[in-house]
Amino acid sequence: MAGLGYRREMSAWDMADVDADFFEVVPENWIRRDRDPLHRLIESGRPVHLHGVSLNLGGSSPLPTGFLQELRGLIEDVGAAHYSDHLAASGDAHQLYDLFPVPFTGAEVIRVADRIRAVQDVLGHRIAVENTTWYANVGDMPEADFLAEVAQRADCGILLDINNIAVNHKNHGLLDLRAFVDRLDLARVTYLHVAGHEFDERFGLYVDTHSQPVENDTRALALELHLRHGLPVLLEWDNDVPDIATINRELACLRSTIM
Repeated sequence: MAGLGYRREMSAWDMADVDADFFEVVPENWIRRDRDPLHRLIESGRPVHLHGVSLNLGGSSPLPTGFLQELRGLIEDVGAAHYSDHLAASGDAHQLYDLFPVPFTGAEVIRVADRIRAVQDVLGHRIAVENTTWYANVGDMPEADFLAEVAQRADCGILLDINNIAVNHKNHGLLDLRAFVDRLDLARVTYLHVAGHEFDERFGLYVDTHSQPVENDTRALALELHLRHGLPVLLEWDNDVPDIATINRELACLRSTIM
């Protein structure tokens, strides 16, 4: 299955022309708003998954219980089988809608896992956490081990972003795609994210822009994980969103490998 991240730039599209098997949306954009577009996607036979940006799992401020109650209502309304957020901080005093890395330490494993468990208690079911890109971090654990231990302690799922692994490997020279994945319990992985990224000469870093086609190595690993473990693959294209024809070509490249 090949899915697509639904973005506001697509709101004027005829989604019947988009060759995706499922969609993913940002729940913060749909709480207390007209959900007819989501219901139309669902009625077309294509489920909607929820991938959040503001839960602040890696932060230290109290969890937003009011938001979680509204989120639970959205999950029930659209029948979402999957809800996820990032294994990162997104602002304590103020919601910054950006992602800041969590130190890769044993103490943070315990603290963050406890926050995830609290979220799951409010929502009434398991969530998934996504590995993120980061441009500077501290800690004494490899990122893959940190992710795996958080998921095990919290008893949560993993939304595995292969593009983020590639960006971090290029920027920091740490685990490559295969070595990272080999350290995970793939039974916890709900589905996969793939996307494209760019090199920014101003910073001398690869940046997770979601504005380019998927790299061959990222696509190849997604294929392997789908074939061996049945994991669906979702395309993220968030910036410089192209036309439907381009999106469909990219989805076709994914689909040609996973069918």
